[in-house]
Amino acid sequence: MFYKINLENILFLDIETVPENATFEELSEEKQLLWEQKSKYQRKDEFTPEEFYDRAGIWAEFGKIICISAGYFIDKGNDKNFRVTSFYGDEAKLLKDFKNLLQVHFNQAKHLLCGHNGKEFDFPYIARRMLINGIRLPYKLDLFGKKPWEIPHLDTMELWKFGDYKHFTSLKLMANVLGIPSPKDDMDGSMVRDVYYAENDLDRIVTYCELDVVTTAQVFLRLRGDELLEEEQVKKV
Repeated sequence: MFYKINLENILFLDIETVPENATFEELSEEKQLLWEQKSKYQRKDEFTPEEFYDRAGIWAEFGKIICISAGYFIDKGNDKNFRVTSFYGDEAKLLKDFKNLLQVHFNQAKHLLCGHNGKEFDFPYIARRMLINGIRLPYKLDLFGKKPWEIPHLDTMELWKFGDYKHFTSLKLMANVLGIPSPKDDMDGSMVRDVYYAENDLDRIVTYCELDVVTTAQVFLRLRGDELLEEEQVKKV
């Protein structure tokens, strides 16, 4: 079915997240206790809550979004182009700006959101952080009352599962096995926290996030059997 989707109706997404504070000590005593309880199953006896805090960005209750990158196709006959834009910095502002993009340009029933592991991570994380920041959910992220076939979300990892619910495949691995050239990035997801808090280099994180959006779009093209984008067809706006 997804072979018939008009590429111009899809907004490809990726987010980058970090712990809400630079260190565990900066949390209130109540939040420290809540973190200890929340992370207990993952930590087991191997790490203290403080030692495990560098992974807090994975949970929307203890992390925050520092960048949302979005990409979309512009198809003019034989001239296919891909545009990438990013929202970054103050979380409340970037969430409002992203919501505005959805409401103005991707607000129709035909429009879909697509991410790699987006259904398990990016989409619910954005929704939770919007609510935490007092922002009413846009229609594309408000799933209440929707039937499964009415949810306007695509997920390249889910498409690759073919019904195998236990199977996790990273975006980097999918790109490799599908013959998609690896983007020339100088970091990976495990480095985002330190690049943000220790190096204060948000621009580097934005570039990394945008490369993941382009790679997700390339994976989607390969899953459809379409030709990949050439470097000159991708433009930042």
